Amino acid sequence: MNFPPDSKTYFDHVWLIVRQIPRGVVSTYGQIASMIPVPQGVDEMDYERLGAVWTGKAMNAVSSSTDTDIPWQRVINSQGGISLPEGSRAAVEQRRRLENEGLTFSASGKVNLNTFGWDGPDTDWLRENNFLTPKPIKKPTDTNPGQMKLF
Repeated sequence: MNFPPDSKTYFDHVWLIVRQIPRGVVSTYGQIASMIPVPQGVDEMDYERLGAVWTGKAMNAVSSSTDTDIPWQRVINSQGGISLPEGSRAAVEQRRRLENEGLTFSASGKVNLNTFGWDGPDTDWLRENNFLTPKPIKKPTDTNPGQMKLF
């Protein structure tokens, strides 16, 4: 399955969610996919594996959309990186847009998701639009750094 069964509806869902990402923060393909219920006719395990890929396809389709208010630059990969080919015009533009919004990149070209990761839309918006609570993209911080971990 290279595309969701109903690509138009899936892409519309992705774009609706992406429009909610505020300036100065980012989401990931997987986080966005986690908010969309498993499409009808798709196995839950398959969706777990393919949802982020389908979200990436939706984001790639923004360039052919007539909708110009989708902040495509705010969607990056789960490692905090830009998924477009390094040095490509689109990758340079995405980084420029994110930096203009106040995001910073590490020497390895990554955004710190703990600093700039989005927590998702508010619960009421999710409920009104029949979406699910997003999976968190921020890693838990060590609350007791002086204590040795056993496991």
